[in-house]
Amino acid sequence: MFPVAVAAMSELLSDPGNPSSLHAAGRRARRLVEESREQTARALGARPTEVIFTAGGTEANNIALKGLAWAQRNSDPKRNRLVISSVEHHAVLDPIQWLVDDDGFEVTWIAAQADGTITPEALQVALGENSSDVALVSVMLANNEVGTINDIAALTAVIRGLGINFHTDAVQAPMWLEVNFAELGVCAMSVSGHKFGGPHGVGALVMSRDCKATPLIHGGGQERDLRSGTLDTPGIVGFATALTNAVENREQIVARVRSLSADLIARVLEIAPDANFNGSTTHRLANNAHFSFPGALGDSLLMLLDAQGVECSVGSACSAGVPQPSHVLLAMGADADLARCTLRFSLGHTSTKADVDALIEALPSALDRARRAGVPRAKIGVSA
Repeated sequence: MFPVAVAAMSELLSDPGNPSSLHAAGRRARRLVEESREQTARALGARPTEVIFTAGGTEANNIALKGLAWAQRNSDPKRNRLVISSVEHHAVLDPIQWLVDDDGFEVTWIAAQADGTITPEALQVALGENSSDVALVSVMLANNEVGTINDIAALTAVIRGLGINFHTDAVQAPMWLEVNFAELGVCAMSVSGHKFGGPHGVGALVMSRDCKATPLIHGGGQERDLRSGTLDTPGIVGFATALTNAVENREQIVARVRSLSADLIARVLEIAPDANFNGSTTHRLANNAHFSFPGALGDSLLMLLDAQGVECSVGSACSAGVPQPSHVLLAMGADADLARCTLRFSLGHTSTKADVDALIEALPSALDRARRAGVPRAKIGVSA
């Protein structure tokens, strides 16, 4: 977390107040929440009335995806199809799968390019000749595994005037990219505090007032009746403080981290010339470096590096302890075995050259041991 966010939250933790109460402490809490809402709106190019505070990106995605899909189908029963990119985070994929399996929706997956991008042409193909049955499109702004950035404004232009809601998971973006909700042309956008130096468990759904959504949570009617429940005043203040700080210092942070990332990528490829560098080489997040290391199981590499003090991610899901190939890489056309041999190195605003040096020192021995252990062939089919 940014120190300014920690300080802002710390002042409130012992006496946060309930922003739904009418007494003095409640009014103070409400003022802090509304000031935070205004800060968040300014940072994201939105109106304060469009900002709905949530418990994180996953909740924001669920409110948007289910709420928008239900509202569309309720108003027009033939709008029963969801058009979703094949490289989404599971916080999008799993709610969509639930809507299909348990609520009768149909889904069409948008094919990704080899670098992970979703193009307007691919979206048009997924929509088909008749899009009158489509309730919702969802494409992430920046991919959480390979860091590829999508041109969301170009994608929303494809559906303009068709009466289709467009949602984007922008959780990975605000620290590294200028995000302007109005210019993206989306109906709804999800963000999460811990991705830009804020607290865990606090996020926001930015939703146009013109978009109708059916609430998931019913109660006191807070947050436009879309997210009932007592608001976390300290968390919201920490969220808005961190977001403002990230935006104000973004240029400096991005320049420094991009330099570290370029150094990391070049040195990793010197150690492992046969490694695949995944994702776009040009349109990618400054902090992301994603590799496939042939012959070295990603989970093995992760544990071997962790033993030497280097923390990274395989970027893939595990089911009952069984490693699964990355669905993102499979959607990008990677071989299933190679998709299990991946690691994602994520840099942040606290990262230093010493951190990169530590990885470079630890990687050769870890890679050698992992390759000697081998990679069992993938036996489990994974769909998008």
